[in-house]
Amino acid sequence: MPGLLLLRARIARLPYRGAARYWQARSLVVSFGLSVRRANSCWQIGLLSGFLNTRRRIILETFVLVHGAWHDGSAWDPTVRHLESRGHRAFAPTMAGHGKSAPRNVNHAKCTESIARAIVDRSLRDIVLVGHSFGGTVICKVVEAIPERIKRLVFLNAFVLEDGKSLVDEVPPAHAALYDELSAKSGDGSMMIPFSIWRESFVNDADIETAKWTYAQLSPEPYQPCKDKLDLKKFYSLQIPRSFINCTEDTALPPGEWGWHPRMSSRLGLHRLVQMPGSHEVIYTNPTGLAEKIVEAGRD
Repeated sequence: MPGLLLLRARIARLPYRGAARYWQARSLVVSFGLSVRRANSCWQIGLLSGFLNTRRRIILETFVLVHGAWHDGSAWDPTVRHLESRGHRAFAPTMAGHGKSAPRNVNHAKCTESIARAIVDRSLRDIVLVGHSFGGTVICKVVEAIPERIKRLVFLNAFVLEDGKSLVDEVPPAHAALYDELSAKSGDGSMMIPFSIWRESFVNDADIETAKWTYAQLSPEPYQPCKDKLDLKKFYSLQIPRSFINCTEDTALPPGEWGWHPRMSSRLGLHRLVQMPGSHEVIYTNPTGLAEKIVEAGRD
């Protein structure tokens, strides 16, 4: 036991990271008199867990999950737990102007800045950046701001705006008129999705109890970020790999002329298409399945 404790201490002081750390630590194990086979088993049974990166950890990912309209970062909690149970790192920041008590007087730039800052403050690199719905517009601008930190973008039934357009420009006219009306009546420039639309078009794969519970988690959405027209020339010039996850029962945008796929996905150019059954809100109704599809969409 003292020998194992000394070995752990030696490994903990290694300056290496990633694959280099693994091989240096493995060499230390052998130098302590264990066979190569025994050295490998140390990693397999987790004797040295917490003191080095195992070979399994070397290949796993860091995900940053960006929520959509009416949500905050907590909507991702079950998905985060599943990703972490698989050995990945996952973060789900809440963007500016979102959440139960947040001031709604923000624009799209503030939403983008808050997510970029969350990434930089955590010193995250080589991340898979995932955007859901409205979050797609945000990750397009985040990757413009910090492209060196992002290895792949994943759009989960998300808006991929054309250069110079806003989210409101990309929804059916009846939707835009409703948003205008709701915002005008709110008093603070926000809009709250009516329950009937939430239940029938957003969470249509859930029972009524789940629909009511999820609706209670929502908050009024700042409307200005949805109206801001975005300069996306830099986004469309970047060569960072992209994926699109299409939920096949999603009717938040009417299928067909206004649908998510292939209307939005085709704007990504070369991309990986991943499909799964479910509504616009699989983030609530099937977070485990969603986590698996995020892994599939995010892998090299």
